[in-house]
Amino acid sequence: MTSDSNPLQASAVTPDADATWQTDVRAGVRHAGDLVSLPLSPAERAAAQEAAANHKVRIPKAYLDLIDWNDPADPIRLQVIPQPEELVEHEGELDDPIADHGFSPVPRLTHRHADRVLLFPTYQCAVYCRFCFRKESLTSIGRGFSREALEPAFAYIAEHPEIREVILTGGDPLSLPDKALVEIRTRIEAIAHVRLLRIHTRVPVALPSRVTAGLVSALEGRLMVTVVTHFNHPREITNATEMACRTLRQAGFVLLNQSVLLKGVNDTVEVLEELCRELMYRLGVKPYYLHHGDLARGMAHRRTTIAQGQTLAEALRARLSGICNPVYVLDLPEGGGKVPLGPCYVEARDGENWRIRGLDGEVRGYREVVET
Repeated sequence: MTSDSNPLQASAVTPDADATWQTDVRAGVRHAGDLVSLPLSPAERAAAQEAAANHKVRIPKAYLDLIDWNDPADPIRLQVIPQPEELVEHEGELDDPIADHGFSPVPRLTHRHADRVLLFPTYQCAVYCRFCFRKESLTSIGRGFSREALEPAFAYIAEHPEIREVILTGGDPLSLPDKALVEIRTRIEAIAHVRLLRIHTRVPVALPSRVTAGLVSALEGRLMVTVVTHFNHPREITNATEMACRTLRQAGFVLLNQSVLLKGVNDTVEVLEELCRELMYRLGVKPYYLHHGDLARGMAHRRTTIAQGQTLAEALRARLSGICNPVYVLDLPEGGGKVPLGPCYVEARDGENWRIRGLDGEVRGYREVVET
């Protein structure tokens, strides 16, 4: 397999299942030219094609079918259909918002935190989200999987015993063939000090038919496996996504979800409440993070203010069970990491006496009692 290999050509472990998801990919939008087939106005189509020329476009049919084309503000549409606002860049926006490249000691690996690394087995995705903070890299690099490209990264992981967790990201690692996933998992689990394999993916959301028995088998081994999905709106939760998540859950994988707070998509408490509740109660996926929008270029029209995000996070805390609540975070530029931005309930402190606001809004006194 070489870097020219198409990451959406699967190995024939389960031919019928593979045929289903490959057909889904082929029947969707795979490049800018496919936008002409969508029910857009001539002006919309021209603007979308211009935006798509800057950053890749790909939308599997299953995800495309969720769009209500009669609604210009449809939340699925806004996530994947290129828009002219993307061409407007603002001062302060960045090519590499969270400093992936600045913390990359070898190609295809980022080591920002002591006990874990990001590994990029592919820079290609099953679906390209317009708000992606790596869209500059995904467009400019555009390389798929190759054994040779990952060798320096595997060697680096083996040489650093402090690394306990390897996070497959990209690009979408689950857009790779089962055979490639087996190779990657086998190489990582052969490194004794690695304990957990984490996979960040949009596949269960946008291409749920890709979650097959062959894919599950490819990921099973010595390592604990955590799959971090990326649902942003309750409309993305369907019978097909429920089945995909059940398959992963029944394999014993831990399922978490990261959402991005997006203006016009999910920036109301009602939408976020439904999303978080259905993720946990229907899919068995723990809402993990709610990300403030990164400083990706051309995305000012999709970012909320931090204050708006804090208000939403506080409202969710009052409405939802703790197990359904994500942590509202900002991934700081220059590699500062994910910092919680949620509301603070401490109103005042005088020694061991605290004044703390409850979820009902009432401020109560609390005195610490500790043995000194």
